[in-house]
Amino acid sequence: MTINTAAENGNVTIALAGRLDSVTAPELETKLDDAIKDAKTLCFDLKDLEYISSPGLRVLLKAQKAMNTQGKMTVKGVNEVVMEVFEVTGFTDILTIE
Repeated sequence: MTINTAAENGNVTIALAGRLDSVTAPELETKLDDAIKDAKTLCFDLKDLEYISSPGLRVLLKAQKAMNTQGKMTVKGVNEVVMEVFEVTGFTDILTIE
């Protein structure tokens, strides 16, 4: 998986490409902890994310909980495969998906 992070004036964008699973979720979690310390907004760009499993969902949920206390989180560019996982797991009710 590739993780690209961009931050400017408290706005953080994290673009993910590849598979977010039990192997790659810990790397994202580590980078996320540093990236959102002072973030006002967090945007996940998932247009190049091919697959997400429950460890990946857990990282997104952790990010959402953190951003609920300090700002806003959005998810954009969700493909059909990932959207189906979000729908089945109820994440469409938890995340702001654009």
